[in-house]
Order: sequence, then C-alpha cells, then structure tokens
Amino acid sequence: MRAIVVRSYGGPHALEMVECPVPEPGPGQVRVRVEAAAVNPVDAVTRSGALVEAGLMAARATTGIGWDVAGAVDALGPGVTDVVAGQRVAGLRDRLDLSLGAYADYLVLEATAIAALPPGLSSLAAATLPLSGLTAVQSLDLLDLPTGATILVTGAAGAVGGYAVQSAARRGLRVVAVAGAGDEQPVRDLGAHWFVPREADLAESVRRHVPGGVDGALDAAALGISALGAVRTRGRFVAVVGGAQPIPLRGITVMNQWIAADGAALSELVRAASQGQLSTRIAETLPLTEAVRAHQLLAKGGLRGRVVLIP
Repeated sequence: MRAIVVRSYGGPHALEMVECPVPEPGPGQVRVRVEAAAVNPVDAVTRSGALVEAGLMAARATTGIGWDVAGAVDALGPGVTDVVAGQRVAGLRDRLDLSLGAYADYLVLEATAIAALPPGLSSLAAATLPLSGLTAVQSLDLLDLPTGATILVTGAAGAVGGYAVQSAARRGLRVVAVAGAGDEQPVRDLGAHWFVPREADLAESVRRHVPGGVDGALDAAALGISALGAVRTRGRFVAVVGGAQPIPLRGITVMNQWIAADGAALSELVRAASQGQLSTRIAETLPLTEAVRAHQLLAKGGLRGRVVLIP
C-alpha cells in the first residue's frame, strides 16, 4: 500500500510517498480502508520536527503523518465485536510515535477511537471532524461552564474555533467570537452572540459586550495574554496549542487541552453533523499523491476549513 511519511524533518517536500505492507489490526483494533484524510496544522508541525524539539515526541527513522480519517472498516482484530467489516467510520489517531498515519491507503486504529457514520454524511465531511471537533468539545468540557455563562472563542472562523462556537451555543453558552472582520456574518451564523474583529483591542472590546469580562475563554488562535485580559477575575481559560497558555493572573484557572481519541464523543459529533446541527467545512480536496501541495496550501494560510486528501 501507499503511505505518506517523513524520514528527514523539514518543509512540505519532506513528505515522501512510500510503499509498505498493509498493517494488520491487533487485539481491540480495526483496520480502516481510508477514503479521506484531513490535513491539520499539527501535521505540518510534526513534519517540521518541531514536536521533537519540544520534547512532545521522540525522533524516529520514519514518522507517519495524519490524524483524521474516514473510510470503511476493512478488518477486525481479536476481541472486537461491536464493529462489522464494511462499516463506514471516522476516527482519530492520537499517537505521534507511529510509522504510519492517516495519509495512507489503510490505517489501524483502536476500536474505541472510531465512530460509525450515519447515512448521508460523506467521508469527506466526516474526515474534518475528529481532531478539530474533539479538541473543541474536550476544551469545553475542561472549562465546565454552566448554561447561560459567557465564553470567548478566539480563531472562531477556523476549524477548531468554528466547532467551538457551534458546540458552545448548543450547550446554552453565550459566545463572544473573535475572527477577521470579513468573517463576522459566517461566525454569527455558527451561533456567536457577539463578534469582535481580531484587529480590535480584544480585552476592551469584549468587556464592552460583557462588563467585567467573560466567564471563560477557549483560545483556539493562541492569543495568550491578550485573550486572558478579556476573562473575569477567577474565571477559566483553556489553550489548545501547547506552550500558548498565559500566566494565570487574577486567580484565573489556566489549562491546556491535550487531545485524546474518544469514539463516544466523536459519535455525538458525527450525529450532530448528519442532522445539520454542526457544519463541516472543506477548503479543498486533493489526491493523496499531492500531499506536498496540501501542506503548501496550509502554510500559505487563509483556509476556511480543511484540505482533505483522498487516496
């Protein structure tokens, strides 16, 4: 089978297509025939070697690339009884220390990391959900804000931020969304109660809408201390980028959300997407052979949604 790997960390051209044996699922695992794999910022950071430098992964001779996958179950490992061959699923690979990732013809995942896809939800759309969607909902779980509370979401036009706005609104939270001025209407359509352009003085602008500051913040844009200024004293703050959490001034609880695969939570996300309660966004689709091009688009920036690779 074909797979995209990195054997020498660097820019987009560090991505190599190789031929390798089809992986076999072990106990509690399933093999997925990949139909779509989303391209995420963490893939570029992995490719560059920055995660090795940060101590978040060990250097490897061969590093697999890609976290998000959607496709059909192709084989079952011993002990897997609640999945059937041929079933369409989405899943998340949440380990970095592997030689194969989602940019491949086949991928082995833990059975607990996948969610069955309901009819009507395409593999392309489903592949954009696992990493970004789970990051959003797990961050909201960590904030643990009550219904009616106020929350700041930075990077609201991006993948994580967009899912965070929608998921927060579905939980009954009142959202202050931060994004580029041209994204105001799309972000409001996601469920934002207030909008602040990212060019504005963030803390002062938010506090004009919510005197005293918001109850919590989900910092998808890694704004750090400037976003912390919009949070009330003894509020709560979650950073989704490692190293982007600010010093916990004014008694604010500052946390970092580290993603974990969760098939049950992913099942809720795909159900919401299939029923139109959660909008998925695909910026562009490319064949697996154009993974380098996909990473070049990612580096260029300005994407509204995810680039999705199709084997």
